[in-house]
Amino acid sequence: MSEQQLRGVILTPEGFVDGQVTVGRERIVAVDGVAVDEATARAACRPGVPLIVPGFIDLHVHGGGGRDVMDAGDAITTIAAAHVRCGTTSLLATTMTAPLDEIEAALSAVAASCGQRSHGCARVLGVHLEGPYINPERLGAQPAFATPASIEQIRSLNRLAPLRVITMAPEMPGHLELITALRDEGFLVQIGHSAGSYDDGVAALQHGATGFTHLFNAMTGLHHREPGMVGAALAHAQHAELIPDLLHVHPGAIRAALRAIPCVYCVSDATAAATMPDGDYRLGRHRVLKCMGGVRLPDGRLAGSALTLDQALRNLVGLGLPLAEASARVSRIAADYLGLAERGRIVTGAYADLVALDAQLEVRHVYAQGERIDIPHAA
Repeated sequence: MSEQQLRGVILTPEGFVDGQVTVGRERIVAVDGVAVDEATARAACRPGVPLIVPGFIDLHVHGGGGRDVMDAGDAITTIAAAHVRCGTTSLLATTMTAPLDEIEAALSAVAASCGQRSHGCARVLGVHLEGPYINPERLGAQPAFATPASIEQIRSLNRLAPLRVITMAPEMPGHLELITALRDEGFLVQIGHSAGSYDDGVAALQHGATGFTHLFNAMTGLHHREPGMVGAALAHAQHAELIPDLLHVHPGAIRAALRAIPCVYCVSDATAAATMPDGDYRLGRHRVLKCMGGVRLPDGRLAGSALTLDQALRNLVGLGLPLAEASARVSRIAADYLGLAERGRIVTGAYADLVALDAQLEVRHVYAQGERIDIPHAA
């Protein structure tokens, strides 16, 4: 494939430049331009001169386009194709708490996509194993199949597909010591779906836990005499996921987390309902309803989301974050968390994962490892 040159106002690690990105077969060949400040960059955006930001990286995706990771089969292809059209160029396929054979089937189906990006799709970087190693008292929208973790079982699952992130409740018997063993084998363990105390959270971090799964949700909250898991995160965490759909977490709590935790990165926690019209969808073994922008169980509890990371970016900017910071929280920070220096930034030699935005921060074009992805709704 010949080189492509994309003209626009480009967000680089050093700031915005008004110029062009040269894209080769899969990677960025060059970035050229004149430095401008963010206000000038936003003002310069117009038809033919988009804002070009790094492709979004979503580390918590259950579904999209009407399909769920737990559907197995070819579901992950549909999911990755749905999210790339919203600017997500890399993602982690995220499981639900389920019987072991269902988790194994889901991982086996995802494995091929982890090896190579499919045409017209986001890159599947691996798996986020969210459950079954959680506290049955804090299932949230997870089905009731929680079970204690074992190193042997995790190794077996990892042989089916690469586990990049594992959510665990550290207060469950044996889990605290297991966190250290998993860290030593290279896994990232996050605290989530937990009824544990502040002290449990601090101990988990000391044993090697690296972050918190959908901070504030499905964990013990902050009280000034019982700080809970949220208090442990705000006081001690370096990394945490956050769902910025403005339903899961109040804007004030989002601002508190952004002030307290240096490397908050945003995830969608998207279900099959993401990118789809209102109606009934599947989330693991649950049936859920998408309505009024949210996804809920029949009893009204939130059950994942219909969020995509382009809307997350717009929500963060709407809360007052500079575009450069909002972009980092849906791209670079997640890449750094996974140790992926060649993603989440627009620099020579990095993967050509790019999102072209208009003045309203709507996605106009996407490049996934150099492949241009058509956006049907874009003019």
